[in-house]
Amino acid sequence: VQLVESGGGLVQPGGSLRLSCAASGFTFSTYTMKWYRQAPGKERELVALITNDGGTTNYADSVKGRFTISRDNAKNTVYLQMNSLKPEDTAVYYCCAKRLWYDYWGQGTQVTVSS
Repeated sequence: VQLVESGGGLVQPGGSLRLSCAASGFTFSTYTMKWYRQAPGKERELVALITNDGGTTNYADSVKGRFTISRDNAKNTVYLQMNSLKPEDTAVYYCCAKRLWYDYWGQGTQVTVSS
């Protein structure tokens, strides 16, 4: 099982980034996918999730209207489009695959929002 995040980096406030998470080693289309983030000195928090068929999405209040989660089951990939980024969005972003009692995690990608 492998989850590999990419797309992080340094961006100015108000800018955009698109994170990707490529999955392998499990039946991606049967798993709910989630994006978490963890800022220095803070607990890991759930940012967004999308059900296995993409029919339902959910977002943390802090990112509603700015972030969009999506998935492509043909490519075994989940995305997080992040717009209107703020300094408080700075964190390591992790993708997570969840089904029943199984959950798999990626290694994380750093997002830094700074001028």
